[in-house]
Amino acid sequence: MVSDAEAEWVWRLLSVQAMEQGTRPETVRLAVVVGLARATGARYGDLLRCTTDALDLDAGSVAVEHGKHRVPRRHGLDPGTVMVLRRWLRVRQELCVELEGTVPRALLLTVHHTHDNGVTVAAGLPITRQGLVLSWRRFVHRTNATYAARRPPLPTRFEQLRRVWSTG
Repeated sequence: MVSDAEAEWVWRLLSVQAMEQGTRPETVRLAVVVGLARATGARYGDLLRCTTDALDLDAGSVAVEHGKHRVPRRHGLDPGTVMVLRRWLRVRQELCVELEGTVPRALLLTVHHTHDNGVTVAAGLPITRQGLVLSWRRFVHRTNATYAARRPPLPTRFEQLRRVWSTG
Protein backbone atom coordinates (compact mmCIF):
# COMPACT_ATOMS: atom_id res chain seq x y z
CA MET A 1 0.00 0.00 0.00
CA VAL A 2 1.33 3.41 -1.01
CA SER A 3 0.64 6.29 1.39
CA ASP A 4 -0.57 9.74 0.31
CA ALA A 5 2.76 11.19 1.42
CA GLU A 6 4.72 8.66 -0.66
CA ALA A 7 2.58 9.29 -3.76
CA GLU A 8 3.09 13.04 -3.39
CA TRP A 9 6.83 12.50 -2.96
CA VAL A 10 6.92 10.66 -6.31
CA TRP A 11 5.03 13.53 -7.96
CA ARG A 12 7.38 16.15 -6.49
CA LEU A 13 10.48 14.17 -7.49
CA LEU A 14 9.33 13.67 -11.08
CA SER A 15 7.93 17.17 -11.56
CA VAL A 16 11.21 18.74 -10.40
CA GLN A 17 13.30 16.38 -12.54
CA ALA A 18 11.07 17.09 -15.56
CA MET A 19 11.85 20.79 -15.38
CA GLU A 20 15.63 20.41 -15.06
CA GLN A 21 17.76 21.43 -18.02
CA GLY A 22 18.94 18.40 -19.99
CA THR A 23 16.59 15.91 -18.36
CA ARG A 24 15.70 12.84 -20.40
CA PRO A 25 12.45 12.98 -22.43
CA GLU A 26 11.34 9.77 -20.70
CA THR A 27 11.43 11.57 -17.33
CA VAL A 28 9.30 14.43 -18.66
CA ARG A 29 6.78 11.97 -20.12
CA LEU A 30 6.63 10.01 -16.85
CA ALA A 31 6.05 13.26 -14.93
CA VAL A 32 3.10 13.92 -17.28
CA VAL A 33 1.70 10.43 -16.64
CA VAL A 34 1.99 10.85 -12.87
CA GLY A 35 0.64 14.42 -12.95
CA LEU A 36 -2.38 13.42 -15.04
CA ALA A 37 -3.07 10.33 -12.90
CA ARG A 38 -2.85 12.57 -9.83
CA ALA A 39 -5.28 15.12 -11.31
CA THR A 40 -7.73 12.68 -12.89
CA GLY A 41 -7.33 9.22 -11.34
CA ALA A 42 -6.95 7.95 -14.92
CA ARG A 43 -5.57 4.51 -15.73
CA TYR A 44 -2.94 3.88 -18.40
CA GLY A 45 -5.62 3.05 -20.99
CA ASP A 46 -7.42 6.34 -20.30
CA LEU A 47 -4.16 8.28 -20.63
CA LEU A 48 -3.20 6.47 -23.83
CA ARG A 49 -6.47 7.68 -25.40
CA CYS A 50 -5.67 11.31 -24.51
CA THR A 51 -4.77 13.53 -27.43
CA THR A 52 -3.19 16.95 -27.49
CA ASP A 53 -6.69 18.26 -28.30
CA ALA A 54 -7.82 17.09 -24.84
CA LEU A 55 -5.62 19.72 -23.20
CA ASP A 56 -6.66 23.29 -22.47
CA LEU A 57 -3.59 24.55 -20.65
CA ASP A 58 -4.76 28.16 -20.64
CA ALA A 59 -7.85 27.07 -18.69
CA GLY A 60 -5.81 24.48 -16.76
CA SER A 61 -7.87 21.45 -17.71
CA VAL A 62 -7.81 18.13 -19.54
CA ALA A 63 -10.61 16.00 -20.97
CA VAL A 64 -10.24 12.27 -20.26
CA GLU A 65 -12.40 9.39 -21.44
CA HIS A 66 -12.56 7.07 -18.44
CA GLY A 67 -12.98 3.31 -18.44
CA LYS A 68 -14.14 0.84 -21.03
CA HIS A 69 -17.28 2.92 -21.65
CA ARG A 70 -15.08 5.96 -22.26
CA VAL A 71 -17.06 8.29 -20.04
CA PRO A 72 -15.84 11.81 -20.87
CA ARG A 73 -14.90 14.07 -17.94
CA ARG A 74 -13.07 17.39 -17.78
CA HIS A 75 -10.58 17.70 -14.91
CA GLY A 76 -8.85 20.75 -13.51
CA LEU A 77 -5.06 20.78 -13.41
CA ASP A 78 -2.88 22.43 -10.78
CA PRO A 79 -0.20 24.91 -11.97
CA GLY A 80 2.61 22.36 -11.47
CA THR A 81 0.95 19.84 -13.77
CA VAL A 82 0.28 22.55 -16.37
CA MET A 83 3.97 23.54 -16.23
CA VAL A 84 5.10 19.92 -16.74
CA LEU A 85 2.61 19.50 -19.61
CA ARG A 86 3.94 22.67 -21.32
CA ARG A 87 7.46 21.25 -21.01
CA TRP A 88 6.30 17.90 -22.43
CA LEU A 89 4.66 19.60 -25.43
CA ARG A 90 8.03 21.21 -26.29
CA VAL A 91 9.87 17.89 -25.85
CA ARG A 92 7.12 16.10 -27.81
CA GLN A 93 7.54 18.56 -30.71
CA GLU A 94 11.29 17.82 -30.84
CA LEU A 95 10.59 14.06 -30.86
CA CYS A 96 8.34 14.45 -33.91
CA VAL A 97 10.81 16.45 -36.03
CA GLU A 98 12.14 13.40 -37.86
CA LEU A 99 8.74 11.84 -38.52
CA GLU A 100 7.38 11.87 -42.03
CA GLY A 101 3.74 12.81 -42.55
CA THR A 102 1.49 14.29 -39.92
CA VAL A 103 2.41 14.43 -36.25
CA PRO A 104 0.41 11.94 -34.13
CA ARG A 105 -2.44 13.42 -32.08
CA ALA A 106 -1.69 11.10 -29.15
CA LEU A 107 -0.43 13.00 -26.13
CA LEU A 108 1.98 10.28 -24.99
CA LEU A 109 4.66 9.29 -27.49
CA THR A 110 7.74 7.09 -27.60
CA VAL A 111 10.90 8.96 -26.65
CA HIS A 112 13.50 6.80 -28.39
CA HIS A 113 13.67 4.14 -31.07
CA THR A 114 12.23 0.98 -29.62
CA HIS A 115 11.20 -2.51 -30.69
CA ASP A 116 7.65 -3.81 -30.78
CA ASN A 117 7.30 -7.50 -31.73
CA GLY A 118 10.56 -7.41 -33.65
CA VAL A 119 9.72 -4.21 -35.53
CA THR A 120 11.75 -1.05 -34.93
CA VAL A 121 9.48 1.82 -33.94
CA ALA A 122 10.68 5.41 -34.39
CA ALA A 123 10.66 7.97 -31.61
CA GLY A 124 7.66 10.28 -31.71
CA LEU A 125 5.00 7.63 -32.35
CA PRO A 126 2.18 6.81 -29.91
CA ILE A 127 3.45 4.75 -26.99
CA THR A 128 1.83 1.46 -26.04
CA ARG A 129 0.63 0.35 -22.62
CA GLN A 130 3.64 -1.96 -22.42
CA GLY A 131 5.91 0.99 -23.12
CA LEU A 132 4.42 2.89 -20.18
CA VAL A 133 4.77 -0.18 -17.94
CA LEU A 134 8.46 -0.52 -18.82
CA SER A 135 9.08 3.21 -18.39
CA TRP A 136 7.54 3.15 -14.89
CA ARG A 137 9.57 0.07 -13.92
CA ARG A 138 12.83 1.68 -15.10
CA PHE A 139 12.04 4.73 -12.96
CA VAL A 140 11.16 2.55 -9.94
CA HIS A 141 14.36 0.49 -10.16
CA ARG A 142 16.54 3.62 -10.52
CA THR A 143 14.74 5.40 -7.68
CA ASN A 144 14.72 2.39 -5.36
CA ALA A 145 18.47 1.95 -5.94
CA THR A 146 19.15 5.65 -5.32
CA TYR A 147 17.09 5.84 -2.13
CA ALA A 148 17.71 2.32 -0.76
CA ALA A 149 17.52 2.18 3.05
CA ARG A 150 16.36 5.82 3.16
CA ARG A 151 12.83 5.41 1.76
CA PRO A 152 10.42 2.52 1.40
CA PRO A 153 10.71 0.93 -2.05
CA LEU A 154 8.28 2.13 -4.70
CA PRO A 155 5.85 -0.40 -6.17
CA THR A 156 6.69 -1.81 -9.59
CA ARG A 157 3.00 -1.56 -10.56
CA PHE A 158 1.89 2.01 -11.30
CA GLU A 159 -1.68 1.03 -10.41
CA GLN A 160 -0.71 0.98 -6.72
CA LEU A 161 0.34 4.63 -6.92
CA ARG A 162 -2.62 5.68 -9.08
CA ARG A 163 -5.11 4.28 -6.56
CA VAL A 164 -3.94 6.78 -3.95
CA TRP A 165 -5.26 9.60 -6.13
CA SER A 166 -8.31 7.83 -7.57
CA THR A 167 -9.75 7.21 -4.10
CA GLY A 168 -8.69 10.54 -2.57
